[in-house]
Order: sequence, then C-alpha cells, then structure tokens
Amino acid sequence: MDASHIHLLLNHFPILGTLIATVILLWGIFQKNHAIKMLAAAVLVAMALIAIPVYLTGEPAEEKIEHIPDFVESLVELHEDAALVALIIMELTGAVALGAFFLGIRRGIASNSGFMWVAVLSVVSCIAMARVGYLGGQIRHTELRDPIQPTGQIYELHEDEGDSTDIDDERK
Repeated sequence: MDASHIHLLLNHFPILGTLIATVILLWGIFQKNHAIKMLAAAVLVAMALIAIPVYLTGEPAEEKIEHIPDFVESLVELHEDAALVALIIMELTGAVALGAFFLGIRRGIASNSGFMWVAVLSVVSCIAMARVGYLGGQIRHTELRDPIQPTGQIYELHEDEGDSTDIDDERK
C-alpha cells in the first residue's frame, strides 16, 4: 500500500463524515440533546484528523497519475488549491469542536455557544469539502468534466469521426 492508495481510501471520509456530523450536530442543537452534540463534535474532530493524511498523500497520488492519458494539470492544481483551503477550514472546525467537546463535558453555558460556532464552521467545512471532492472527481472521471476545459479550449465529439476535435481550430 502506497501513499496514493491511502489517499484514495481515506479521501471520502472528510467529505461524507463532515456532512454526517453536521446533520447530527444540527439535529442535536434542534433537539437540545447534549449527548448528540457531543457525538457530532467527536466525529468532527475525527474528520479533521483524517483530513491531514488525505491532504499529505495528495501529492504522491498526483505523481502516480501525471503520465496517464487525459491527465489535466490545471484540474489537479484547482483540486490542490481547494484542498488546502478546505484543510484549513476543517482543522479550524476540528479545533473548535474539540473545545466545545471539553466545554460540553462541564456542561457550562459556554458549551451551547461553542456548539453553535461548531455548527457554523461545520457547514462551511461541508461546502469546502464538497468542492474538493467535486474537483478531485474530475481528475480521473472524465465524464464529470465540463465541455469547456480549464485550459479554455472547447471540445466537441463528432459522431462521424468518433473522436474529439478542437472547435477553436475549426473556426479558424
């Protein structure tokens, strides 16, 4: 098992786990259930920890695929940039969730406002992680790519030829 394999094994956890934890947290806040809020905070901390090796194994994963057909460097760069932003947001969310968890152990008034901050940050984390996943999916799943490539070229499939042709070249 190498770093790219680890990247592929773990990369869905921060995306789906953060979404699940956010729903659980919002439910706990709505129900005013302390145990549910604590569970959600613990899951968010775990997702923040898992996000670290996912991010760190991204570069070795890129090195494994940069020589295959349909590799688009600009898609990888978009994914990398989004991953860094999402990692920062996720780590902040995890740190605040950890703080709310410890405040929640004491069941102080401050823990309620702490869980509200965690809820706000976790929603932002969900959005950031979803964007990373979307961009990462386009790297290897060409069917998800927009017809306008990040390079600015437009490609069209010609039925009679069976391959893609650069429209910009045809217009010249």
